[in-house]
Amino acid sequence: MSVKKDGGQEHHHHRHHKFYRHLFACLLAFVVLVLFIILVIYLVLRPTKPRFLLQDASVIVFNLSGTPPAAAFVTTTMQVTLTTRNPNDHIGIYYDKLDVYAAYKYQQVTLATAIPPTYQGHNDVVVWSPFLYGVNVPIAPYLALGVAQDQNAGLMLLYVKVRGRLRWKVGTWTSGHYHISVSCPALLGFRGQGGGYAGGGYSPVIRFQQGSTCTVDV
Repeated sequence: MSVKKDGGQEHHHHRHHKFYRHLFACLLAFVVLVLFIILVIYLVLRPTKPRFLLQDASVIVFNLSGTPPAAAFVTTTMQVTLTTRNPNDHIGIYYDKLDVYAAYKYQQVTLATAIPPTYQGHNDVVVWSPFLYGVNVPIAPYLALGVAQDQNAGLMLLYVKVRGRLRWKVGTWTSGHYHISVSCPALLGFRGQGGGYAGGGYSPVIRFQQGSTCTVDV
């Protein structure tokens, strides 16, 4: 009797082991199938980062004051026109937070101007024309010397920067947030004469007439 009982327990244990093995195999196959479907969807619908173009940058005020190396300050008022195109055929873009500012070399010279949250549909183009302001923004002495030299030469290279967060939208599904960083070179040519330190400046300033392609990192 004990032999039959032990044999029955062993058979019962074998059946349970076989059931769990099949269950694990089914779960594994399901996970692999889901991952494969996600991979196919990603390869077919993978988002292409938006394309930015700086169409115009007009500087109304650009004054450099102070005497390096003691202290130097920049006061700036300018308007820029940015266009962005969504190159995706099946993916929309939510721009939840975008800030635009101007930089000379690697230093920010205006405050950040916020762009209102925007949705961009498939292959849509959006145009923004924000004003950028900076009053007595301190800059490094060696950068102030560079600004003075550029003013005397009549040309200055500024960068219009965009920082923020976006989300991708596919059908009813919306992704989490992704950081976006945009940098647009703006080569400015001074119209006026005079300026320099102690509150001097050149006004107005215009940039070259061709559009400037921006670098975009997402």
